[in-house]
Amino acid sequence: MRLTMLSLLPLFARALLVALAVCLLVQPGAAFARQVNVIRVESVISPSSADYIVTAIKQAEKDKVAALVIELDTPGGLDTSMRVIIKEMLAAERPIVVYVAPSGARAASAGAFITVAAHIAAMAPGTNIGAAAPVAMGGPMDKTMEKKVTNDAAAYMRTIAEKRGRPIDLAEEWVRKATAKTETEALKAKLIDVISPKLDDLLQAIDGRVVTTAAGKVKIETKNAVIHREEMNLREKILRIITDPTIAYLLLILGLAGLYFEFSTPGAILPGVLGGIALILALYAFQQLPINYAGVLLILLAIVMFIAEIKIVSHGVLTAGGIAAMILGSMMLIDAPVPYMRISLWAIVGTAGSTAVFFIFVVGAGVKALRTKTVTGMEGLIGEVGVVRTRLAPRGQVFLRGELWNAEGDGVVEAGESVRITGMDGLTLKVVPVQRATAASDPVAMGRSG
Repeated sequence: MRLTMLSLLPLFARALLVALAVCLLVQPGAAFARQVNVIRVESVISPSSADYIVTAIKQAEKDKVAALVIELDTPGGLDTSMRVIIKEMLAAERPIVVYVAPSGARAASAGAFITVAAHIAAMAPGTNIGAAAPVAMGGPMDKTMEKKVTNDAAAYMRTIAEKRGRPIDLAEEWVRKATAKTETEALKAKLIDVISPKLDDLLQAIDGRVVTTAAGKVKIETKNAVIHREEMNLREKILRIITDPTIAYLLLILGLAGLYFEFSTPGAILPGVLGGIALILALYAFQQLPINYAGVLLILLAIVMFIAEIKIVSHGVLTAGGIAAMILGSMMLIDAPVPYMRISLWAIVGTAGSTAVFFIFVVGAGVKALRTKTVTGMEGLIGEVGVVRTRLAPRGQVFLRGELWNAEGDGVVEAGESVRITGMDGLTLKVVPVQRATAASDPVAMGRSG
């Protein structure tokens, strides 16, 4: 038994040496070498999506992942946000793969630029890419300005395509002629690197490829890699929601409504707080959107007209004008030629109708209630007519609303005469004869009596 144990010692020694050698050879961060981070961008390219992508790129470098995969499906977006993303992609030290997926997805306009800027560009079957001609977000451009913007975008596309080794002329054609290609056409033209139906297949297909990053040449090792999906954080989700044109528009209307409530009923506090928050969020969103301030003025004018309708009898003219101003202002509010940057027409019509109904019926009813003469309580007796039951000289009793009241006149009033209530002193009515009250309110009668 002792001999057997001694004979096994060389084997244990060899195993320890092998384990030690492995520990020495493995570099720090190698535990992440087979990890692939994946994010999904399925929206307009905006400040929120730019923050999301930039954060993911920095996290990929921190984790030293094998690659960062951006699953992309976008109709395009803002030029400023696109350039922020591409600037970070070109400076990235880890491989970035842009994967236009799933089937039916597209990488149009700004999405085409981002795809071309990737180290590996991939598409799923049934997708398309291109149509990257710039469009004006702040109104129509004259020919000179349109030419300048197009040339700038075309030069930017050429720079990116050249850096990534893609056909420059074909990429530039997306900008100048607004053309687009299917995944098979793009692969044939070498504008993308691979077509893959699934993410797992894509990782198998690009494994072993060598790409040039900001840190130099890097070999992609994605075979059997662990996939880690990075979701948007709370801040990015909130920014994505409020920068939607329709949501920003609704926040503006809610903000104005909240402030109206606060000013009309001071001390309510809650409407003012909610309205202020909504208005600030709307103003933040408008900084990211092409706002036409003529639209803002028309919306404010519409609200002024609705309020004026309550106080002025216009036979519906102010209401009709307010609805027209609200609809026109809402349609003009965001000046963008592309559908995904416009306010929903249904939201505009619904908001204009709801606002008109609110001011005409709800607020109008409140104002009318304030103007209506009080008919209950002591104040409701003022102006009423009663009948003297016991002679007022100057005190007596008056029958009013089925009850006897103590009353006091300013002279002698015989029983059976009608008197009008002019005031109250505790539970004693102040009265004057009806004929005298009528004469006091009739200037002609007063002239005759004089």
